[in-house]
Amino acid sequence: MTETDIEADVEEAQHAALELAMLSDEERKAALHAIADAIEARTDEILAENETDVEAGNRLLEDGEYTQALVDRLTLSESKIENIAEMVRSVAEQNDPLGRTLSARELDDDLELYKVAVPIGVVGTVFESRPDALVQIAALGLKSGNAVILKGGSEALHSNRILFDIIEDAAADAGIPDGWAQHIEAREDVDALLEMDESIDLLMPRGSSEFVSYIQDNTSIPVLGHTEGICHVYVDDAADLSMAEDIAYDAKVQYPAVCNAVETLLVHEDVAEEFLPTITDRYETADVEIRGDERTREIVDVAAATAADWDTEYGDLIVSIKVIDSLEAAIDHVTTHGSKHTESIVTEDADRASTFMRSIDSASVFHNASTRFADGYRFGLGAEVGISTGKIHARGPVGLEGLTTYKYHLEGDGQLVATYAGEDAKPYTHDEFDGDWVPGRLSEE
Repeated sequence: MTETDIEADVEEAQHAALELAMLSDEERKAALHAIADAIEARTDEILAENETDVEAGNRLLEDGEYTQALVDRLTLSESKIENIAEMVRSVAEQNDPLGRTLSARELDDDLELYKVAVPIGVVGTVFESRPDALVQIAALGLKSGNAVILKGGSEALHSNRILFDIIEDAAADAGIPDGWAQHIEAREDVDALLEMDESIDLLMPRGSSEFVSYIQDNTSIPVLGHTEGICHVYVDDAADLSMAEDIAYDAKVQYPAVCNAVETLLVHEDVAEEFLPTITDRYETADVEIRGDERTREIVDVAAATAADWDTEYGDLIVSIKVIDSLEAAIDHVTTHGSKHTESIVTEDADRASTFMRSIDSASVFHNASTRFADGYRFGLGAEVGISTGKIHARGPVGLEGLTTYKYHLEGDGQLVATYAGEDAKPYTHDEFDGDWVPGRLSEE
């Protein structure tokens, strides 16, 4: 695809975004249900195309070019496709994020200002490995009234193609404007996208830390993303150790290839001798490679952790363990080595939990729960376009609300600024009130 083609696609997406924002929630919801039905109906086609990608991935795995974690993220199954379709339906049934009145203020009699939620516009997304990411992003874009530019990795080329074709066809049959979703494939197209700051309103990259950093460093378009998912579980000396064992195991083993899996386990010295043998035995039964600091290795027989381990996102069945002497030391370690993604404390002491949760500057901080809960679907957002570890606009799992912005609507009755200026200026009332923006309400009165 040439740069001219990219420009034409993005221009089409801009026009489609304007039309999409005008559709009713019922129209967008119906289209999403049609997409979910179509995905389920064409499961065999999806699996056949995915098998082509997985076979190629396994060959590259044997050559050492791919990791097992990447191939796992790439692989689809009937149950995964059912989950994808259910995710689309979940997005469809979320409350309409558009047109909500966020605040209302009377400036004067018959002069009312409303802050109203609207779509961002055109959202460019670049993602790796997981074909379900294409569907998640497209579904959230459609529900939130945003046009989406979809660029998946070459490793999922055939899977992404069939999924995009299904989405595009089903949406068109449901009356969604052409061009609201664009699928690009060539790597050089990404560089062209990064330069289109006047046409693309937001970029959401999903992938490795190196990949996300590259996007952030090579564009002036606002970027929502995270560079790493270095997540921690801290087992406090006031923890229920049986609970702590289950949480530490789930956070690492349930799905190690994702960004919300735990990478470092911090254990208070007062419970280390009791806790470490049980959790390491359980990790070893799941083939987890364990790397421990010197104090950990005095208690259990594991490999030595290096300084680099505390700053590493493994994305695999590897965990580093450190024994610490206080809650403050745990907070200091997370602050120094964490990536502001997700952290969890296991403790029965509410005050310590509060101190940990208020002191840690991460997008998600949990008490007595696995880090794996940091997910848009689990948070009740329907799905997510990605995780943001920044603090501007959206943070944590980015769902529908994160794909909206706002604009101000002012309803008046012929008022002039001159009336409120000069020696005889009339004062503003600036009174907040409960009410939704209704176009032309004052004229109708």
